[in-house]
Amino acid sequence: MTITFPKRFFSSATTAVVFLLGAATAALAQSPANQPATATATDRAPTLAAMDAAIRAGTFSQVTSVLVSRRGRVIHEQYFDAGGSEALRNTRSATKTVTAMLVGAAIARGKLPGADDRVMRWFKDLAPFGNPDPRKDAITIEDFLTMSSLLECDDENQFSSGNEERMYLIEDWVRFTLSLPIKGFPAWTTKPADAPFGRAFSYCTAGVATLGALLERATGQSLDKFARDNLLGPLGVSGERWQHSPTGFAQGGGGLELRSRDLLALGELMRNQGRHGNTQVLPAVWVAEMMKPRVKVDDERGNYGYLTWLPTLNAAGQKFEAAAMYGTGGNKVFVIPSLEMTVVVTTTNFRVRGASALSERLLTEFILPSQASD
Repeated sequence: MTITFPKRFFSSATTAVVFLLGAATAALAQSPANQPATATATDRAPTLAAMDAAIRAGTFSQVTSVLVSRRGRVIHEQYFDAGGSEALRNTRSATKTVTAMLVGAAIARGKLPGADDRVMRWFKDLAPFGNPDPRKDAITIEDFLTMSSLLECDDENQFSSGNEERMYLIEDWVRFTLSLPIKGFPAWTTKPADAPFGRAFSYCTAGVATLGALLERATGQSLDKFARDNLLGPLGVSGERWQHSPTGFAQGGGGLELRSRDLLALGELMRNQGRHGNTQVLPAVWVAEMMKPRVKVDDERGNYGYLTWLPTLNAAGQKFEAAAMYGTGGNKVFVIPSLEMTVVVTTTNFRVRGASALSERLLTEFILPSQASD
């Protein structure tokens, strides 16, 4: 399913989409990103204090910050490194969710017709590409947003032609991506037609990097400037730092450096259906589309939306549906609509085995149990 706007953001269809998210995700007033409100201490403090003590003891390796917001108020904010609240965090692939937000902003401003727009038409001047195949012409923005294009690109397979480490060795990342061969589906893999949602997941940073380059062509602005004007600036974020490709475009696939509070503001933007205070920064319908299951990752990790992970967290004998931004090392932003909660975890666990699971344990063993009955 794809959507096209900008003229009907607040139509009855949009109202229906927002309603289906549930009353728990209703838009609430929130503090500016750099001036979070802080709730008074409650009886949950011993549980979160125990979490802080475990982090300081090294149980979770190198966690650098944990922020918890509940119903629009910051109830816990702790830093475990010398950088503190003003440090820029390299949150790696959490950037990908920001890129999905920027695609929605571009559609909203009429710069793109919709998520079903074809990718190749934006790069005709770079043709010809390697491994020509007519199926490449059908690749859409949505295919890259859902990590399900037919390009042979898999960062989780070191032998993949499209593995991101191979891309970083090449000067022209767009040409690298669009020259990849079409993937095959041997008998032991699931073909898209046989998969839930009709898509086969394959984690591909190269596709998202190419989306960043596409956004620059579509908007007529550098990605960082477009983000500043249409997303980060309205959230009160400043001082962000982007990485750039060898040919100069901002890397939409990873490496954006933000403060922990900036990440919290992005998570709260998702939780509040695109609203920040009294400003509708992103269309509510687009945020709903980002958080809608589009492709199944696997039994352990659940589903995936538009560059947004959709895990189910098990804690305190309950299941909590979440939307999340994930980055290498266990850098994560979780949005948990049923609890009206946003959680930020930043780390430098980039070379730590099982870092993602370590960060998730902070939620399942400490944060969620402290909040589930409140």
